Amino acid sequence: MNGIALAAASAVGAVLLAAGAVLGRISARRGPQAAELDLGTPVERATFHTLHTASLAAPPLRAGLTEETAGRAAGRLRSLLGTEALCLTDRDGAVLAWDGPGGGHHRGAVTELVAGTLASGRGRSAHAGCCDVDCPLRWAVVAPLTGEDGVLGALVAYGSRESAVLVRAATELARWVSVQLELAELDRSRTRIVEAEIRALRAQISPHFIFNSLAAIASFVRTDPEQARELLLEFADFTRYSFRRHGEFAQLADELRAIEQYLALAGARFGDRLKVTLQIAPEVLPVALPFLCLQPLVENAVKHGLEDSAEGCRVTIAARDAGAEAVVVVEDDGVGMDPEALRALLRGDRPAGSGLGLSNVDERLRQVYGAEYGLVIETGAGAGMKVTVRIPKYRPGVHPTP
Repeated sequence: MNGIALAAASAVGAVLLAAGAVLGRISARRGPQAAELDLGTPVERATFHTLHTASLAAPPLRAGLTEETAGRAAGRLRSLLGTEALCLTDRDGAVLAWDGPGGGHHRGAVTELVAGTLASGRGRSAHAGCCDVDCPLRWAVVAPLTGEDGVLGALVAYGSRESAVLVRAATELARWVSVQLELAELDRSRTRIVEAEIRALRAQISPHFIFNSLAAIASFVRTDPEQARELLLEFADFTRYSFRRHGEFAQLADELRAIEQYLALAGARFGDRLKVTLQIAPEVLPVALPFLCLQPLVENAVKHGLEDSAEGCRVTIAARDAGAEAVVVVEDDGVGMDPEALRALLRGDRPAGSGLGLSNVDERLRQVYGAEYGLVIETGAGAGMKVTVRIPKYRPGVHPTP
């Protein structure tokens, strides 16, 4: 988040803290019943009303500046200013929303009115240019709405007369709206990053695994048609889940089911060389975690346990309840990795063909849960590998998509 967003977040936090202190003093002074019936002095009531109105205007703006979101927010914004009318435009000067009287004959002049502000990024005030003697809209204040990509649109506040107070209030309100739009841009950027990371993980489901799986299935068509049919269904379900198009998070139960399908396909290829142990506590199955978070760990275990070794390999997957967290461990007794090479891998210094999935999963876990929730990896050359993942059972914003 850049400096504008951080400063705005701090300012909003300070206002909310002050409002909480005001309401706390009211409760302490008048008792709980009085606080429920009376919010205090006119100033205190006005503060509460302003905060409440701002909280209602923010969610639409957090979705970006469109005709729909502007229409939902315009009335709240006009209420915050207490002005006769208000409109929001896009970066081309087209009116996205109008709230208040006078829209019928003022809309046509808006594009010309905001042109200078959209071009320069500087606010201005001017006569509204209305010839209707009965129209209350005599003065207009134009303030730019900005984001990371520059000017995104304009806020126009109309009043009955020239007012320095309206100029200052409209300018500050436009800054607040700009912060909401910038947060919307950051949300979209975060979504694009997550989608890119998931695409990278999907790419990690290597083509040779798909080809080898299909070859293994084909080998059973004549000798064991029923086994071939079961494996084909597992392959279909695994690819359908791995390439689904919605949802940043999934339930642990769904991730484990996809892993079982992956291991069934790997088992068809490697036969008795691959031995798998599952130790899953039922109470952790509903826990939500980042989508495709565990499968790369299991694929890494199979790769380093079998593909890089002529010997057999045992892969153990355990999930246990640890109070406020679920702990998942993926362990193999394969060739392992030099610790220094592993550190370079997690730093992003990846040689071609190395374990992209490990660094990707580690980064996603830290982004979602915090730095203390990265992967814990124990390994050594010839000593196998043990990867431990801690997952909070509850984290705001982390829930599986139906």
